[in-house]
Amino acid sequence: MNGQALAEDRLWSVEDASYYLGVPIQTLYSWRGQGIGPPARRVGRRLRYRPEDVKAWVAALSTDVAS
Repeated sequence: MNGQALAEDRLWSVEDASYYLGVPIQTLYSWRGQGIGPPARRVGRRLRYRPEDVKAWVAALSTDVAS
């Protein structure tokens, strides 16, 4: 990968998921601690996301407008 596009055939790093979702990395860690973010897995000492899990999580989010 040249760093300009996210690969669909590999696990995403926290940085990749952060980029895709447009949220700070710390937000992903906070969501994980609260049990409300996209599912992630530990691979050794690293946190990894399956692209399909992140996309499914986004698709399942409510479309209601926050007030």
